[in-house]
Amino acid sequence: MEYRQFGRTGVMVSPLCFGTMTFGWEPDDWGSTKEDSARVFAKAIDVGINFFDTANVYARGTSETILGELIKGGRDKLFIATKFHGKMGNDPNDWGNSRRHIVMQCEESLKRLQTDWIDLYQAHRPQPSIPIDETLRALDDLIRAGKVRYIGTSTFAAWQVAEAHYIARELGTNRFVSEQPPYNLFDRRIERELLPFCRTYNYAVIPWSPLAGGQLSGKYLDDARDGRYSKSDPNNRVSEKTIAATKSLKSIADDLGISLTALALGWVLNQPGITSAITGARKVEQFDGLIAATQIKLDEETIRKIDEIFPSGDYILPYYEADFGPNALPI
Repeated sequence: MEYRQFGRTGVMVSPLCFGTMTFGWEPDDWGSTKEDSARVFAKAIDVGINFFDTANVYARGTSETILGELIKGGRDKLFIATKFHGKMGNDPNDWGNSRRHIVMQCEESLKRLQTDWIDLYQAHRPQPSIPIDETLRALDDLIRAGKVRYIGTSTFAAWQVAEAHYIARELGTNRFVSEQPPYNLFDRRIERELLPFCRTYNYAVIPWSPLAGGQLSGKYLDDARDGRYSKSDPNNRVSEKTIAATKSLKSIADDLGISLTALALGWVLNQPGITSAITGARKVEQFDGLIAATQIKLDEETIRKIDEIFPSGDYILPYYEADFGPNALPI
């Protein structure tokens, strides 16, 4: 596996970041048991993945707890990312990007992960009601205390990343080094402003949902559906339009002799400025398509055909707030 530099830092990470959002949820709710989590984690290590992403809010801390058990003995070789922001209790201060919440949640995440430091600590969503200087100063203190190595954002609009960039310069604090946005063939909004900004200022970009919740793996093309939208799809993410586009992409994949998963994920990894794509797996067998994606080099003709189906900068999924947070302008 060819490793990539993490933005302007000196860290090298795998082009696949293993997301552990499924750890700790019930299998019937598209989650993974502890045993399944251990199997896919071991497989991820075996294929060379050194980058793992979680969040305090995933299964209300259980994902971090499971990951903490799994990384014992190999912690020094891994790049572990987690996040703060989500609601962690019933108290009105148990969420958000305030100094109080950030410091408290960092301590809790360190305990659950059973580690002395967090490699990448990320703001899971923006919170315009909290001045960004408060968030940056709190994170800077955690870095100076040795509890956090690097800081990043997740699903911030381009203007919000730019604001934080220049406020950090003004304050003289450590600044964000990465952004984790939604990005896949159905959702190419970040190509308008966010990706150009990140390329210009050398931010690492680690897209989440590169397969659009599994749609671009082809699992919704027939009636034998087994994915997160199989039982509940209140936002109509799976539609005639998305299925038709997926079928067209599958035709290209068939002509190339590769799987739909490999093509869709490989397309993301081939985009300029992308560092590592966050992918998950509940079964060891799913790694075949993931690994194949890291080996794909797309020619101009293939890229042209894909752009005809999924235009640059376009967005063909129903909007919902979780895409980029409340009060944020489109990415």
